[in-house]
Amino acid sequence: MNEKLKELRKKAMALPLSPGVYIMKNKNRDIIYIGKAKALKNRVSQYFGSQNNHPEKVRRMVENVFDFEYIITDSEFEALILECSLIKQHTPKYNILLKDDKGYSYVRVSNEDWRRISYVLQKGDDDATYIGPYKSSYYVKNSVEQAQKIFKLPTCNRKFPQDFKKGRPCLNYHIKQCCAPCTGRVKLKDYNEAVDEALGFLKGGDAKTIKLLTDKMMEASDNLDFERAAKIRDQINSIKKMRDKQKVVNTTVDEQDVIAYANDGKKGSFEVFRFSGGRLFDRENFIVDDPGDEGVARHEFMLRYYTIREDIPRNIVLDYEIEDAEILEQWLSEKKGKRVYISVPKIGEQKHLVDMCKQNAFEALGQLQGMLGRQAAVLEGLRDILGLDKVPYYIESYDISNTAGDDNVAGMVVFENAKPKKSAYKKFKIKSFSGQDDYGSMAEVLTRRFSEYLKAQELKGDADEGFAKLPDLILLDGGKGQVGAVKPVLETMGIDVPLFGMVKDDKHRTRAIVTDSGEIAIRPNQSVFSFVTSIQDEVHRFAIGYHHQSRKKTMKSSTLTKIDGVGEVRAKALLKYFRTIENIKNASLKELLSAPKMTQDSAKAVYRYFHED
Repeated sequence: MNEKLKELRKKAMALPLSPGVYIMKNKNRDIIYIGKAKALKNRVSQYFGSQNNHPEKVRRMVENVFDFEYIITDSEFEALILECSLIKQHTPKYNILLKDDKGYSYVRVSNEDWRRISYVLQKGDDDATYIGPYKSSYYVKNSVEQAQKIFKLPTCNRKFPQDFKKGRPCLNYHIKQCCAPCTGRVKLKDYNEAVDEALGFLKGGDAKTIKLLTDKMMEASDNLDFERAAKIRDQINSIKKMRDKQKVVNTTVDEQDVIAYANDGKKGSFEVFRFSGGRLFDRENFIVDDPGDEGVARHEFMLRYYTIREDIPRNIVLDYEIEDAEILEQWLSEKKGKRVYISVPKIGEQKHLVDMCKQNAFEALGQLQGMLGRQAAVLEGLRDILGLDKVPYYIESYDISNTAGDDNVAGMVVFENAKPKKSAYKKFKIKSFSGQDDYGSMAEVLTRRFSEYLKAQELKGDADEGFAKLPDLILLDGGKGQVGAVKPVLETMGIDVPLFGMVKDDKHRTRAIVTDSGEIAIRPNQSVFSFVTSIQDEVHRFAIGYHHQSRKKTMKSSTLTKIDGVGEVRAKALLKYFRTIENIKNASLKELLSAPKMTQDSAKAVYRYFHED
């Protein structure tokens, strides 16, 4: 705990209730955070009160605060302007800082007989022709890729004519996205004509290109060159199909930015879709470390983003309400010189665009964790529904299985990044008692599991991988009773992991998640509901499978114990050695004698049992 916390709180309580900017400094007098406030006393004193309600990022920042300064302003709007200016000047460690790595992009046309079209981020010192510059690398990359597909230009690294007939055409040829000059059957004249048409498409857009191609198609048809006319017709259809696909991200609003945010408790992902003329012309993603409070993070991102971007649209659409939206609108309007509107749509086309943008924000986060965007989204949804502090990337689930108290076993399954991690699954045979007691069984299993975890911490690297990691979430197949039986176990062992149960309805379908005090409905969120159901089904399948396996062994054991001189211990040793009853039956007397715990008399008894003749 920062020893100066009381002193800093006392200083904060003496601040005026005026708008202004506060500047946090560390021991070296370096500025580590800058913020604005409507009332300085109220805002700054919050930092130095109880630390329990602060996000981790804020707690770390407060731990490093040695002193703070403040500047009083006449209004909250002036405080916002000053905050932007100071952050840009000092780039404090704990503010969200966005790196503006957006340079110009070009379309490159190589200088050779068999020309190639590609997109590059800067001009090279060569003889190639460069078209541009373009501000949006997204636009250039997409346009070049579309032109290559429509006009069937190669994207491979083969050299022409050097690599003619040196190998089979690649997959692009077979899916009709490349004319395959590598076969040696494409004329240079036809190839370069396709390159010229692709360049015309890149320079003039699809409408102009369609008109020119249509004229060429009619001319070829009039000249009875139907093969060429059909080829051009296919190019026109490809352009139209590509245009139809783009309508998914079209909007009736002429000029706007759509901004969405996703976070997993450790990192945040801001996705920006930029529209001009009703069409998506650019998109950007920014990953920020430990974003902290979502409301503050969105506010800071807006300030930083439109500080490094001069082209401000008339409309900005967000996925969630933002702090001080009116003040931000005023600031953006003054920067643009026209009225700027910030909105949060609930239904319709704009809501669809926001959802698409948010999915891409999740996708960027998911890629960091090796997940798909929808998997990251479902884990964040689970975090929100359960009120967890962080996204549960590593989930353990437990279930008990027995037959009227016999062959009492348990299964543990693991889901990592929303996918089953079968290498970490564990089986438990209940040892501390016999008979049916699901609560006692669950308590025993969790005690054994986390005893192994505590041992693993001491071994430091020489432990079982499945036990060495602490989960982000524990889900028990059962209700309040199971949760109530396990919770004291975790508390006694000092294991701080969120614990919940999963209950089913009378038709054995997942109904809700439970705590020791009540139920949490999950049906309204279909993706989370489906995910929890898949966990409950998987742990039940695994536990039942182990129970059947264990019961089968018990039944085999009981068959052997019918033989004189073979008790339960000897029967288990025989099964372990020979694997199956059939192998025991087919074994010779000498082989039976070689098995563990067997004597000459017991070996003869077993042999006679299976060979009465």
